[in-house]
Amino acid sequence: MNIIQKLNPFKQCKELNLGIWQCPSFLFLLIGLITITAMISTYFIAKLYTELEIVSLIIALVAIIIIIFTIGHFIVQSVEQIAQANQMKTEFISIASHQLRTPLASIKWSLNSLMNKQDNNYLQNIYQANEQMIKLVNDLLKASRIEQSKLLTEIKPFNINKLSQNIANEFQTLIQANNIKLELNLDKNLDIIRADKDMIKIVMQNLVSNAVQYIKKSGKIIISTKQKNKNIIWQIQDNGIGIPTNQQKYIFKKFFRVESSLKFKTRGTGLGLYISQAIIKEHKGKIWFKSKSDKGTTFYFSIPLTKKI
Repeated sequence: MNIIQKLNPFKQCKELNLGIWQCPSFLFLLIGLITITAMISTYFIAKLYTELEIVSLIIALVAIIIIIFTIGHFIVQSVEQIAQANQMKTEFISIASHQLRTPLASIKWSLNSLMNKQDNNYLQNIYQANEQMIKLVNDLLKASRIEQSKLLTEIKPFNINKLSQNIANEFQTLIQANNIKLELNLDKNLDIIRADKDMIKIVMQNLVSNAVQYIKKSGKIIISTKQKNKNIIWQIQDNGIGIPTNQQKYIFKKFFRVESSLKFKTRGTGLGLYISQAIIKEHKGKIWFKSKSDKGTTFYFSIPLTKKI
């Protein structure tokens, strides 16, 4: 019974979350059936027909071979997808381990020091390390919900300019600490937006955090809002290190981090933009960016002014 279950291609497709035409076991089974059918057909054709009809037999065999090669191509693609998924999991384990190890070590040494001496600096280190771990866990939970199509939204009317101002205030200390100038260009004539405020806040936090991290030394960030064609458009512009052209197509991929993030040792899991894109899509909006290396990056997202999402 266990052998039958292991050979069941439909079960494997479901476990791997693949379509039937992407499932290796089903495609291998299909190739086997086609090959057997071709062999039996060839035998009967050779037996029934004269040599004058050998050309037709060859054409039939060529057609069968083409079919087999086509299916083989799908098999290769599906195996590559599985290999890529395994590679992404490996990279994630490495990133998550590194990101968790650093704050945990900080908590450990701070607690050891607190046992000997009361110092507010150590308490602040514990708080910051704890916040890093909470963000990592929250990102993982959101990514999991996205994969399971369970990214729930609570749609309510709110003022996106007011939320933008709150985000700016939230990051003010970090922005000043990095000697960055923040400018707000908010259109005062915007309509009230209907969306999930908490989720839009997450998108803004991710984009502002990225802008701050990728500006080295001093720099400038501009946050703007405007209304165009029944859409609210929010954008953030920075003059940071930018995104290399050859990596821009991967920027919204899960767990992807640009090479510069590793070079400058910026924190992150590679989930922020992936989650942001999913949130905006859930609101039937769009998210995109423009970037040049050593010049800076501008991220945009739009939310439609609609009663139903």
